[in-house]
Amino acid sequence: MDARGLLNRLCQLIDARRWADLPPLLHDDFVCLYVHTGETFDRESWVRVNAEYPGFDHMVLHDLVGSDDRAAARCHVTVHAEGELTHFEVATFITARDGQIRQMTEVWTDVAQTPPGGARPS
Repeated sequence: MDARGLLNRLCQLIDARRWADLPPLLHDDFVCLYVHTGETFDRESWVRVNAEYPGFDHMVLHDLVGSDDRAAARCHVTVHAEGELTHFEVATFITARDGQIRQMTEVWTDVAQTPPGGARPS
């Protein structure tokens, strides 16, 4: 499977909460960087943080581009938090090797943030 297919499958499995099906998509040397927090995860810890994320609701794939060994996606994620449905956008970038995801970088953000004062032309 090429990188685009791997990333598409990964998103489908996450949305379906099929956590046990994630590790076969991830290389033994898998590493994921969360740019927004500076955290890094190996295969086991990345699957665990996803499987145990409190209130996870859905992941919807909106954009997906890729080639043989690199792919990028933009997804909308919803989470039930404190009685409300919270919305996030995530950009995911992967590099594949040997038919598995070897490297991943994710950037998460809340939806509907207000830009800081003075950051937009008047």
